[in-house]
Amino acid sequence: MESTFDHVMIRVEDLEESLDWYTTHLNYEEKGRWEADTFTNVFLGPEDVHDAGALLELTYNHDGRSYEMGDAWGHIAVRVPEDALQESYDELMEGGVDDYRDPESCGNRYAFVKDPDGHEIEIVKRDYGAKWSIDHTMIRVEDADEALGYWTRKFEFGESRDRWEADSFANYFVEPDDAPEEAMSLELTYNYDGRTYTMGDAWGHLALEVEDLDEAWETLMTREAPDYRDPESCDHNYAFTKDQDGHEVELVTSD
Repeated sequence: MESTFDHVMIRVEDLEESLDWYTTHLNYEEKGRWEADTFTNVFLGPEDVHDAGALLELTYNHDGRSYEMGDAWGHIAVRVPEDALQESYDELMEGGVDDYRDPESCGNRYAFVKDPDGHEIEIVKRDYGAKWSIDHTMIRVEDADEALGYWTRKFEFGESRDRWEADSFANYFVEPDDAPEEAMSLELTYNYDGRTYTMGDAWGHLALEVEDLDEAWETLMTREAPDYRDPESCDHNYAFTKDQDGHEVELVTSD
């Protein structure tokens, strides 16, 4: 199945505050918007985001609800130049972003901040892709073998870079085999202590762009993916399945 990550969706409690935060601190610009009676979706990304780069979707529900973060979702990671980690973090601090995990506390390999709703954002060093573009999204899984099997069998993904094996956890990065390096990958984090996770609702879904929605859906059904929201139930505009832990995966087309 040919696919690439199109976007990752998060839910926000104050749309204007979130838009101001992402456009001010990460220099994102609005790439698209969907206004409905009860909700608004806004798609954001750097001005020079790669054609295969993923966007960030902010979903704002008009009824004033609040959200639980849960711990089944971890973070999104954004890129900065290899030699600009500390400089980029300092830039955020000077702009008024709260200090969360600075480069020094992370061995000068990466850093973390949080957006206004508490979604964690990792800052990673990369020598490719637009500054602040999305490098990967991290989710936590309860069975590493099952999770790797899901993405391998259902979507034909492979591991995109060296895995990280530690004494108490492991990180695996998966993406389509032919994805350009500027595309988003998925980080699967597995903790060896047998813990379980709560999904929460502050994170929404991962979205994959496919060429033919009905054909991709039929392939997923043949490969025994969960039938969650099929194309017909979504007016053939998109569809949803879930991974083995319940993370929602949307299928979209470029049309």
